[in-house]
Amino acid sequence: MKAPVSWIRELVDLPAEVTTEVLTDRLTALGLKLEGIHAAGAEIRGPLVIGKVLTKEPEPQKNGKTINWCSVDVGDANGTGEPQGIVCGAHNFEPGDLVVVILPGGALPGGFEISARKTYGHVSAGMICSVRELGIGDDHDGILVLPPDAGAPGDDVFGLLGLDEEVIEFEINPDRAYALSLRGVAREAALGFGVPYADPAVRELPAPDGKAWEVVVDDPAGCPVFAARLVSGFDPAAPTPDVIKQRIEQAGMRSISLAVDITNYVMLELGQPIHGYDADKVAGALGVRRAHEGETLTTLDDTVRTLASEDLVITDDSGPIGLAGVMGGATTEMSATTTRILVEAAHWDAVSMFRTGRRHKLTSEAGKRNERGVDPLLPGIAADRVVELLVEHGGATAEPGYTLVGSAPQRSSITIATDLPARLSGIEISAMTTVENLRAIGATVTEREAGTIEVLPPTWRPDLNDPYDLVEEVVRIVGYDQVPSVLPRRATGRGLTRTQRLRRRVGRTLAGAGLVEVVSFPFVGEATFDKLGLVADDPLRTTVGLANPLSSEEPAYTTTLLPGLLEAAGRNLGRGAPGVALFETGTVAFPADNGPAPIYGVHTRPSVAELEKLDEALPLQPQHLAVVLAGERRRTGWWGAGSDAAWSDALAVVRRLAGELGVTIEVASANRMPWHPGRCAVVSIAGVQVGHAGELHPTVCRAYGLPARSAAVELDLDALMAAATDVAPGPSFSTMPLAKEDVALVVDAAVTVAAVEAALREGAGDLLETVRLFDVYTGEQIGAGKKSLAFALRFRAPDRTLTEAETGAARDAAVARAAELTGAVQR
Repeated sequence: MKAPVSWIRELVDLPAEVTTEVLTDRLTALGLKLEGIHAAGAEIRGPLVIGKVLTKEPEPQKNGKTINWCSVDVGDANGTGEPQGIVCGAHNFEPGDLVVVILPGGALPGGFEISARKTYGHVSAGMICSVRELGIGDDHDGILVLPPDAGAPGDDVFGLLGLDEEVIEFEINPDRAYALSLRGVAREAALGFGVPYADPAVRELPAPDGKAWEVVVDDPAGCPVFAARLVSGFDPAAPTPDVIKQRIEQAGMRSISLAVDITNYVMLELGQPIHGYDADKVAGALGVRRAHEGETLTTLDDTVRTLASEDLVITDDSGPIGLAGVMGGATTEMSATTTRILVEAAHWDAVSMFRTGRRHKLTSEAGKRNERGVDPLLPGIAADRVVELLVEHGGATAEPGYTLVGSAPQRSSITIATDLPARLSGIEISAMTTVENLRAIGATVTEREAGTIEVLPPTWRPDLNDPYDLVEEVVRIVGYDQVPSVLPRRATGRGLTRTQRLRRRVGRTLAGAGLVEVVSFPFVGEATFDKLGLVADDPLRTTVGLANPLSSEEPAYTTTLLPGLLEAAGRNLGRGAPGVALFETGTVAFPADNGPAPIYGVHTRPSVAELEKLDEALPLQPQHLAVVLAGERRRTGWWGAGSDAAWSDALAVVRRLAGELGVTIEVASANRMPWHPGRCAVVSIAGVQVGHAGELHPTVCRAYGLPARSAAVELDLDALMAAATDVAPGPSFSTMPLAKEDVALVVDAAVTVAAVEAALREGAGDLLETVRLFDVYTGEQIGAGKKSLAFALRFRAPDRTLTEAETGAARDAAVARAAELTGAVQR
């Protein structure tokens, strides 16, 4: 919202010593955040004066262009009083016209320095300026011609054109729609400085008789109030007064025509959007209804829009003629021939306005206000103000009759304890201060029993709905800078919870393994699951939908952490990273069909039973852990060749994490997208599946821009932590020597390494310290459908040196158990 300071001062009796900086500081403290202070002439250096054209001599040039050699009277501004010779390429002026002249030594916006220079055979001592060159508009078709009574030659034009006018730009929060008007900004200024305020909405209205125009509202919930007025005899060629034109342009809008400029001016002044129709183009009564699905409307931006059944539209006998509260239709647009204007001002349901604007991707100044909530008492006032200005500046005649359909929705009063603002803020706020501040914002306050008041919020504040909203109003007026600084009390408790400690152990372990933690958006759509290659009935496709998604393409909460990690990995590799090792912990969600969650008030804490009902309505939200390894895992250097990430690295991460948590895991072969068939392992704890690890499917790698054989892990972190030991297991050491034994076992190709390794551990007994696969061989020597697995077995006793007999017996027992369980034959 941009507000000219002079317009604010017109409505508020601010003391002369209140500078723009002081004003913006106070308004920011009240909640209107300052974005910037602008002045149209901030980049212009004088002398910039009024000039009177004395002569204009056209001179055709060889390049086909005609320039004008002008003699311009600039009074004493040039120090001599003599006429100024200036070359001008524009032709929209004549001798006797008053123009804007910048003299040598001045500068225009963009650092354009002005000097006397020879051009087209003349020394041009200055420049006759256009609106665009002055930085106050976009018109560059010709120079700016001033009104005959603008002033005398040589007079400064900074004040005349508003170039010295300061304009404050505010960032308005969505709940402060009233501040999207000078009425609202001025009210806050008066509130901040405790000075008188002239409300521009205070005016006498004629009694509504329904004779201005017939209006039928079929959807009073969507349009509670609709006001209409009619004027005739309007002069469409009448110019927009300078003050109106300047103010709407200073507010960031474009001057179009007098009729349109007046509706925009009143909208800026009061905050009520208004629409004007060419009354001769409106066929029959105006109607307000929901659109029929598939109906079309050509809006003022010449776009044909297909309407939905939720859209509110304004109609006549021909059908829709406007997208209610957002943008008018092209068929009834005011034009250069409009002499009868039907003025419409209505109060619209804010939710409908918001949804319509987003549905049609249509943003307008009217829609911006209507979707935030406008004062429902304004429609009749705004329509009357527009009629007044059309009569005053356009020569129109106000036709008798005033149509007003509906009435403003009733507000509910709020009961609040007078000491609540003091108790919540810690500031010493008396009951009298509470009452005075609430009345200052426009609320009606009625005293009830001792220490309690009943507050009826003003109609322009739809955001005030409970006692805590009123507390915020009282405290912001007193000043948040008055909140005392108090040292926080020492926190009680027993430190981190078990879950918190375990999550930190998980993070430290993965970081120690060379992985980097990322946080990604947990939102997915059907396209996400398609990229993962999940079948149509995969349980992961059953998601929890979001009520207000950030993107229509990702309308659900994720059931897997892999999509965000894979996107991050592909993005980093695409930007030149040789390899990535990423992990993420976070919640996923699975639907729980237990009905909607109940809504409780905020006046008291929910009971235990109420909290249990809230928990029942929540979807299942387990914590998951995901890992992605892609590209270079071990770098190549003088020490030797490196290697890329592979399925074995993913399993190594899982084993390292399990070891740090003191969890025994089982690994078996699995077939699960998005992993590669035969190169995917299912990870289990005590026979319960907790996740998968392995090499990603080639189609998934291509979909995310990852190199072939990239690897990934996803585990149920809650299940992993539930099985973890509270204290991280420390390493054990023995001073006894290590005994080494290697065995090579031939098994069927379908037998997994994990199964053979588990059998060896079981058979070797307590003396086995480690077992490691160091070679896999397939070939003619062992036969088709077979493979040879070579394991390094390491034995150690904690209290003695093992004999060859003990080591050999343990090795033989391990081999025998492997043969029994997996059919292994020792080579």
